[in-house]
Amino acid sequence: MAGKVFFSVSMSLDGFIAPESLGELMGRQWRELQAWILPQRFFRENLNLGEGGEEGRDNDIVRETFERTGASVMGKRMFDAGERMWPEEAPFHTPVFVVTHEKRDPWERPGGTTFHFVNDGIESALDQAREAAGDRDVRIAGGGATILEYVNAGLVDEFSIALSPVLFGSGVRLFEGVDAGRVALEPVRAEPSPRATHLTYAVRER
Repeated sequence: MAGKVFFSVSMSLDGFIAPESLGELMGRQWRELQAWILPQRFFRENLNLGEGGEEGRDNDIVRETFERTGASVMGKRMFDAGERMWPEEAPFHTPVFVVTHEKRDPWERPGGTTFHFVNDGIESALDQAREAAGDRDVRIAGGGATILEYVNAGLVDEFSIALSPVLFGSGVRLFEGVDAGRVALEPVRAEPSPRATHLTYAVRER
């Protein structure tokens, strides 16, 4: 049986998941938003940031998200930012399907990540990701506009938000433009941790 389609993001208390400008990625606000994940042992090991790190429920959530993911889908904006910032051994270790108008041959990285560039829309990218993932799940990795496209198309089964105790004031708002008349949510789980509150919802058609 095919796995689920999901996304998992960190979000500020006022609803933002990224700064407006790509140049502000890795800046102070971004680091505050991601403060719950940066010290985790699994995250550090996956990005080859060195040994050590925190263990506990936050670390378990990072590992579980990685282990359930058989393939990822992302937009061109996220890929462009990541291409500059990811280490040579990109942190996905699975096929990644990039929704873009750019025609480009697959880009294979050390460690099992291959980026495939899909020119014929979000559904085609998801179909290819499902096939690659097998019985594991497909993660819509981002960015915000790509996540919203999949939510509004009724193609997301569930999502998780790590709600961080930080305010952005402006930036990329997760649900800006959501088709609220079509999308309904069902709470699945709420888990507080010392650094964030982890919320999981199933997505239903209203």
